[in-house]
Amino acid sequence: MSLPPEFHEIAKRVNNWGRWGPDDEIGTLHHITDETVRQAAGHIRSGRRIPLALPLRQDGVQTGVIPGRVNPLHTMVQINQEIFGPGTVACSDDAVTFGLQAATHWDALTHVSHSGKIYNGRPAATITPHGGAEFSGIDKPGHVVSRGVLLDIARAKGLDRLEGGHAVTPEDLAEAEEFAGVTVRAGDIVLVRTGQMQVYLAGDKHGYGYPSPGLSVRTPEWFHARDVAAVANDTLTFEIFPPEIEDLWLPVHALDLVEMGMLQGQNWNLEILSTACAEASRYAFLLSAMPEPFVGATGTPVAPIAIL
Repeated sequence: MSLPPEFHEIAKRVNNWGRWGPDDEIGTLHHITDETVRQAAGHIRSGRRIPLALPLRQDGVQTGVIPGRVNPLHTMVQINQEIFGPGTVACSDDAVTFGLQAATHWDALTHVSHSGKIYNGRPAATITPHGGAEFSGIDKPGHVVSRGVLLDIARAKGLDRLEGGHAVTPEDLAEAEEFAGVTVRAGDIVLVRTGQMQVYLAGDKHGYGYPSPGLSVRTPEWFHARDVAAVANDTLTFEIFPPEIEDLWLPVHALDLVEMGMLQGQNWNLEILSTACAEASRYAFLLSAMPEPFVGATGTPVAPIAIL
């Protein structure tokens, strides 16, 4: 089924192909400048550090619905082994096999394609079985540190969490922005809290994934207008699931990653951060969310830290 006209109309309005030149591979991360980071550091008041990642564990968020995206399988490859001879220092080593987007992660710009293209108009065929992503792999950003802004949609509405069928709209983002007393600006990394993570933390993996609140197909234009560097939220699918437009699957992925060139993250645990921001009446902070530099990968686990 072809993408509908309304999708292509939004795509034209948010398209960043060529904005930073024909060789660009990192898209909206260009909005994070040295000055952006210097100003972001000024938001540190207490020094409190809040981790936002889920544990990497074999009984993690994945249920088998997405082929190949397996939870971590941790294996000990040596245990107290005296590899340099009897009586020497003993070593223990381990190995792990898992989907790079199994838990808290960033999607690289190559995670999805549409109409045979990836970000900046390159052919989707540049992603190959053995080499992975030739362009815009998750190793290309190098660093993702900037001002983080929590848009707590649920708290702004006086709710613990949004209902599964709630599509987060630009109006919701603006409401949460006003509630937080911040203005989202160029270079910010925006964290959108729906409260859906509570379902997973309560032990319901299937309910966490479906039905799920998430970003509406209308939100990419809101982020594009503000020159946001990256967006992450506390859901499995990032966008509303099932989709708000029947049979239009992953349109927000395509608009954010392919058209805009904007990193997006999923499965971020924003619950402790939500409470901390509310207690401090402060919703902006320094955020460090460094991608693991897997060469050619289309995503990576990340262990983000919000520093208040």
